Amino acid sequence: MGRTSNAKERLLDVAFELLWDNSYNSVSIDQICSRAGVNKGSFYYFFKTKADLAVEAYEAHWQQNQPHLDQLFSPQIAPLDRLVGWCGFVYKSQKDKHTKTGCVCGCPYATVGIEVATQDEKIRAKMEDLISRNLKYLESAIAEAKRAGTASVANPKAAAERVYSLVLGALLQARVRNDVSLLRNLEPSVMALVGAAGGQFDAAKMI
Repeated sequence: MGRTSNAKERLLDVAFELLWDNSYNSVSIDQICSRAGVNKGSFYYFFKTKADLAVEAYEAHWQQNQPHLDQLFSPQIAPLDRLVGWCGFVYKSQKDKHTKTGCVCGCPYATVGIEVATQDEKIRAKMEDLISRNLKYLESAIAEAKRAGTASVANPKAAAERVYSLVLGALLQARVRNDVSLLRNLEPSVMALVGAAGGQFDAAKMI
């Protein structure tokens, strides 16, 4: 059993990367096991189905990524600067992925969610949950900016949803066109959506 002590973690890491780089339906359990160096018997020891693996892999990725989001949206950072930092994070993560794979892979949650939402309720619910967690960061920053008078929105939650929809749309276009430059300057559109007061955010913090 010593050789398989980290087998589950390898399966989770490989599954997330393969599903994000490719698509849910194009990636097989055999491919995941082969890339992870784990035999199929071990796979079924940990997971009943590929869907179970996908749900747990995406949750594991969220847990790994959450500390960075907590840092980006720290209360010590001005609310609008948090949004600008998030825009930079979106661009940089996609740029890094493009450098590694040659492709703009888009939002890992929305990509799988769109593909499988009508086929597997378990995956659909997990992707909805992860998107909702992202939205809470945006809503909090927008609500604080509103209270500070640096953003003009009637409903921070609705504004957060509009911002997220804008960025998801940009990610979709960038994926289809395989052009990461479409994500380079998200912040002006985001600032416009939240009614940001001119000169209240620091564009230098984009990256």
